[in-house]
Parts: sequence; C-alpha cells; structure tokens
Amino acid sequence: MRANSALKSKSQVSAGTAPASSLKAGLEENLLLITKRLGGSTDLVIRRFIIRANGRPYHAAVVYIEGLSNPKDLLESLLDDNSEAWANLRSAGQLPPLRLLQDYMLNIGDLNGVSDMDTLLHAVLSGDSAVIVDGFPEAIAAATRHRQERGVTEPMSQTVVRGPREGFSESLRTNTALVRRKIKDPHLWMETMQIGTVTQTDVAIMYIKNIVNKKVVDEVRLRLARIDIDAILESGYIEEFIQDETYSPFPTVYNSERPDSIAGGLLEGRVAILVDGTPFVLLVPALFTHFLQTPEDYYQRADISTLIRILRYVCLFIAIFGPSAYIAITTFHQEMIPTPLLISIVAQREEIPFPAFVEALLMEVTFEILREAGVRMPRTVGQAVSIVGALVIGTAAVDAGLVGPAMVIVVSITAISNFVIPSYNLGISIRMIRFVFMMLAATFGLYGILVGTIIMVLHLCSLRSFGVPYLAPFAPYIAEDQKDNLFRLPQWAMLTRPRLVSPRNRKRQKDNPPHKPAP
Repeated sequence: MRANSALKSKSQVSAGTAPASSLKAGLEENLLLITKRLGGSTDLVIRRFIIRANGRPYHAAVVYIEGLSNPKDLLESLLDDNSEAWANLRSAGQLPPLRLLQDYMLNIGDLNGVSDMDTLLHAVLSGDSAVIVDGFPEAIAAATRHRQERGVTEPMSQTVVRGPREGFSESLRTNTALVRRKIKDPHLWMETMQIGTVTQTDVAIMYIKNIVNKKVVDEVRLRLARIDIDAILESGYIEEFIQDETYSPFPTVYNSERPDSIAGGLLEGRVAILVDGTPFVLLVPALFTHFLQTPEDYYQRADISTLIRILRYVCLFIAIFGPSAYIAITTFHQEMIPTPLLISIVAQREEIPFPAFVEALLMEVTFEILREAGVRMPRTVGQAVSIVGALVIGTAAVDAGLVGPAMVIVVSITAISNFVIPSYNLGISIRMIRFVFMMLAATFGLYGILVGTIIMVLHLCSLRSFGVPYLAPFAPYIAEDQKDNLFRLPQWAMLTRPRLVSPRNRKRQKDNPPHKPAP
C-alpha cells in the first residue's frame, strides 16, 4: 500500500494564476469535456463508482484508454467493498477524498496529481488511468500503462559472433532498463521530454554525469528544445534536426539497436538519445572512426580486433575507389597495367560497345537495384533473389557482350567490401560517393580521383559532431587516443578515455598490466 503525505502535481500553476484548461469541480462537467476532446472515441472507458469518506458519499470515475492501460489492480482496490483498502479507508480520519484515495486505497506505484485538462489527457493517452472525484478540481493519474511490446530479441541490423544477443525494442522504458542493466551507477542520469505537437512522443537523453562533457549535454538539450514539428515517429526525425551538417553525405549522429554499444558510448562520455516507438538509439558526438567499430571489437583479443579493423579500412578504400580506379587505369593509364594482363583485358573488351564508365555504371546500378530488392522483399525469398539475380544477370551480361568479366569481378568485390562496413549509414554514404569518383575517373583519370580525394578529406576535416572534430583522433592527431583507433591495444593498456569526447574525467582504469608468471 502506497502512502504519501501530499499529491505530486505534474502541472505547476503560478500563484494566483490558473491555467486556461484547468479541471472543473463538477465530475460530469469534466467527463463531458474529456469525451468531447477525444471525439467520443470508442476506446475511451469511463467507470463510475461511489466513494464514502468523512461520513458522506462522493461520486467518482476512472478514465482510461482500452488497449493502452491495464487498470485491473486500480479497479479492484476501488470497487471491492470487502478489500483491505476499504477497511483502511473506513478507519481513516477526516481527510479530503483525494488524500484518502492516495494514502489508503490506491496501491499503484506511481501517483501524480493533475490539475489541468491538457496534462490529464496526455496522461490518459499515454496509458495512465485518471481518477476524478466530484467536487474537486484535481485528479489522480495512476501509472497503469500496458502495451503490447515486441520484447527483447536479437538485433537484426548489427549481428555479432561473440557478445550479448539482446537488442532494443520499441518501448522507451524497456530500452532505458536495458542500459541501466549494463551501467549500475547512480551518476547515470536521464531526462525526458515530449516532442511533437500531435504525437507528443517521449524522448529521453541519458548520460553519465561525472564523465560527460557538460557543454555537449547543454547543446543536446538546446537542439532538442528547438524542434517544433507535429510528429516524431522514429529517431531518424530527431537525427535530421540535430545533425551538425545537413548537406553532407557522411553521418554525424551514430545510431544502434545494441544496448552494449550504447553503454560503451556512455562510458566514453557520449550522450544517448532514446525515442519511444523505435529500437534505434542515437549517440552523440559521433566520429568517423566510430562508424568503423563494433562492440565485438572489445570482446575479442586485441590482435584479432586490430586485424579485423585494418580489414575494414581496406574494404572502405576498395568500396570507394574500386570501380573508379579500374575506369581510370583502363581508360587513361594503360601503361600501369602489366602487358599480359592488358592484352587479356583488351581481348575481353573487344566486343563490348560501351566505354569503361558506362560499363561500370550499368553494373553498379544493377547491383544497387538487386540489393534494394533483396532488402524490401520478404525475408524468406529476398536473400535468394538478390544472390541468384546477381549471378544470372552478371553471367547473362557477359555472354551478351554488354560488360567484360573483369568489370563483373571489380563490381562484385566492391559490393562485398561495402558489406564489411558495420554501419549501415556510412555504407550508404560510401555507395553515393562511389558514383562521384567514377565520374571523376572517367573525365580526368587518376588526376580526377586525386582531386576528389583531396576535396573529400578537406570536407571531412571541416565537419563537427557537437563541437568535436569529425576525424579525431586522426585530425587533429592525438597520439594517446591511437590506442583504440585503427589499432586496439589490450584492455589493460587503454587507461584513458578519448580526450576530445570526455575532457573532464579521462581516467578509465588504474595502470594494471597483466600478471606474468615467475620463470
């Protein structure tokens, strides 16, 4: 049984000033206004009852939305005359009915006082149940939220060989609980706000108080407070509003559906943004190297993780420059190709009517169509269609004389290398940039690729993610942060956090090298 000395009010009213939509003293008047505001919706449930307090009866009602709320315990405590709650109520002294309900009857964990209609409707539409008593311009919002949830399952977009198999769900409270299971520190703070004038979506920010950079937290609050839109249906809405650079192919906000990935970011001093209704959680600030790392890097030995990271960077360069390098060399710089290989390529291209650029463009567009079709088709046939389609179309294109075998190999290696990039957002960016470099290679050869690379690097150096340079710790070069960048040192050697991400509390652990057995 929950007993509080006073009601907690969600709607604080300044002294002498009442809100325009304040609750009325009459029960019927309040119920009529609620029904009118919700348009007489058929899922609105109003259960009337009578409470006897202070020697007289009071008419009251419980209001909730069917499907969003589970008021079973609340109704049992209110409607069962033989319950212990009613016995406590009869033995209570002369107290207002709302105090009696809260202190002696309602056995709900979270009770809040509500004094205006807008707050009451928001609570009811969020899944709470409202208790209204005739004669009092105030109500009680009881936490009875109950929604059908997908539950905690293995994430589909970020799979690992070794590591936790749990992923975020569409429930905000489930997601915050998954993070708190990883970090049991009282300094892990959370703030919640509603964004969206129509949807009023719950958005929470989480950070570790004694690690995070206070300026980053203030900037996150400011950017979220500036959002004025009618609907927030997914975290992608938030990402577009808070990202540092709109007209850039590179993502500056990291997203993940893995609790261990978000927990690792929080421990480095980042801020997590959780949106109700989506399993994808945002993490800021996000650096370029962050998109090429996975939680599994820290579950394997340091040498294995380093090898895999180097492989990712190699695949990144192949995904960007593979087709463009082939176009430039075969079109403008044939002297760079060994003579036997050049003779073989020329023989293959003898019957092909298109230049190398059109040949590569045709194959790249075909592979992009097959890849997108495989994603959108039903899971049982999508993967088979994409693989079989690529094999059939590639073989048929070679037999028809539209493309050469060498081009099919180059495009295939490029597509496979793109899949090695762990971040889906960065993978899409690389796919777009690849076409730009193909056009530069077809126009200017290797000189065009070189100029394009310089422009791309300059653009990356100009980017910021919540004030942190996007290419850190490469540019600016920070020697002490190279321990967890391209290479990953053993856990006992990573003593400090990234300098630009967490300048306040940089010490991660004590200097504790592994024990070496005596000879």
